[in-house]
Amino acid sequence: MTGAPMALALMFQGTGSDVGKSLLVAGLCRALVRRGLRVRPFKPQNMSNNAAVTPDGGEIGRAQALQARACGVAPSVHMNPVLLKPQSEIGAQLVVRGKIHATAEARAYQALKPTLMPLVLESFEHLKREADIVLVEGAGSPAEINLRAGDIANMGFALAAKVPVVLIGDIDRGGVIASLVGTHAVLPAEERALICGYLINKFRGDVSLFDGGLAGITHRTGWRSYGIVPWFAEASRLPAEDAVTLGQRQRPAGPATALKIAVPRLSRIANFDDFDPLAQEPGVTLTMVAPGSPIPANSDLIILPGTKSTLADLAFLRTDGWDIDILAHVRKGGRVFGICGGYQMLGTRVEDPNGVEGPPGGAPGLGLLDVVTVLAGDKVLRQISGHDIASGQTITGYEMHMGRTEGPGTANPMLKLAGLKLAGLKLAGNHDHGAVSANNRVRGCYIHGLFQADGFRAAMLRELGGATSDTCFDAGIETTLNTLAAHLETHLDIDALLTAAR
Repeated sequence: MTGAPMALALMFQGTGSDVGKSLLVAGLCRALVRRGLRVRPFKPQNMSNNAAVTPDGGEIGRAQALQARACGVAPSVHMNPVLLKPQSEIGAQLVVRGKIHATAEARAYQALKPTLMPLVLESFEHLKREADIVLVEGAGSPAEINLRAGDIANMGFALAAKVPVVLIGDIDRGGVIASLVGTHAVLPAEERALICGYLINKFRGDVSLFDGGLAGITHRTGWRSYGIVPWFAEASRLPAEDAVTLGQRQRPAGPATALKIAVPRLSRIANFDDFDPLAQEPGVTLTMVAPGSPIPANSDLIILPGTKSTLADLAFLRTDGWDIDILAHVRKGGRVFGICGGYQMLGTRVEDPNGVEGPPGGAPGLGLLDVVTVLAGDKVLRQISGHDIASGQTITGYEMHMGRTEGPGTANPMLKLAGLKLAGLKLAGNHDHGAVSANNRVRGCYIHGLFQADGFRAAMLRELGGATSDTCFDAGIETTLNTLAAHLETHLDIDALLTAAR
C-alpha cells in the first residue's frame, strides 16, 4: 500500500526586506490555483504588527492571510507558526501558532529560536498533507549571516525541510546585481546548492536593457533566471504588511471637493490596512500623517489607528503635539474615530497595572469618550459580524486587542455585534460594542476591518458630507489578485518553477 504523493514545495527568499516576496507569493498562489493545483502558503517566521485573525481564533501575518485568500482557502495558524510583533525598539511579543507565547528582547529571542524549529516543521508538514504544492516565503535575507545561528526563517528552514529556494532581487532600489552575487558570495556551499535560480522584481522600462545583467549574474553564480517581473502598479490595492511602506503608498490627492481624512502614523501602528478601502475611494484624500508633521487643520475626519503599545503611542502622540491638533479639531466641530488602541486613547484613562505592554503604569487619555481602559486579561482574538447602530449598515471584521474598555460612554454604543462564534459554537447573543460621544462627533470601537463593508463606508462618507461611489472593495481585491497572477504568468517561467519544486 502506497501513501499519498508528497506535496511539492518551493521557497522564495529575498536579497533584503521589502523586495516583494509577499506579493509574488500571493500572485503565484493565485496563478497555480488557476492551473488547478491545491496550493498553501507558508512563512516560518514573520515580523509584523499587521496581523489577521484566523477562524479558530489565532493570529498570523497579514501577508499569509492574503496568500490564503489567493489560494481560495481560510487562513490557518499553520501558515505562519511564528509571528513577532514589535512592542519596543529591542523587544517583541512572540506569537506561536496564533497565541501569545512570550515577550522577548531581540537577544533573548535569538537563543529561543532553535527550540521553535520542530514546531515550524510540524506546521509545514501539516500544510503539505492538504496541498499539491506549498509556496514558502522567507523573511529578510539569507545574507544576514550575523543572524544565521538557529535560523528558522530562511536557510535554516530550507536546509531542515529540504526545500529548494528561488532568490528575489529588487531592481527598483538599485544594486540588484551586487545583491544577488553578494548573497551567493556569503552563503556556505550547502546553502548555495539549495538555490535553484533567481528572479528580478519591480523592473521599470525596457527589459531587454538588462540582458547583460542577467548574463553577468548567471555567470558569477551559476543560477538560472526565472524571469523579470515589471513594476506592478496595482500592488497598492492589496493589503501591505510592513509599516515601512506606508510612506510609499500615499495616493494622489483627490479633487478639491474630496473629503479629507487624516490618520496619525503612530510609532507602533498596527493593522493599518484598515484604511485601504478609504484610500481607494475616489472622493477621499487620505493622509497618513508622518511623525513631526501637524495633522491638517482642514481634515474632515481624524482616525486614530490601532497600535501595538497603547501607552507608548499615547506618549508618542503627545510628544508630536497631535493631542493638541485633535482637541482643536473637536472644538471646531470636527469628527474623530478611534479603532482598537486609538479607541483606548480617546477615553479618560489607560491603565496597565501588570505591565502587559511595557513597564506597569497608566496615563490620562484624550478625554473625548467617557471610558477607561485596563490592559489586563487574555488577548481577545475573534472574527465578528454585526451592524452599525447609527446607519443600520452591516459590518464584519475582527477583534485583536489586550484590555477591556468600560465606563458611562459605553451606554451609547456604536455597534451591535451578532452572537460570537468560535469553532462553530455560539458563545453569546447580540451585544453592544464601542462608544459614541453625546454630540455624536467622537466614536470608537475595537473592530478592525470596518471600512471594507461597502455600505457602512458609504454611509460614513455621506454623513461627512462626501459623495458616495460604487467602489466594491472585496471585488477589487479579487480582481487585483487575478491581474497579478496573469502578470506573473506573462513574465515568469512558471513551468520551470514547478520543475524546480520537484
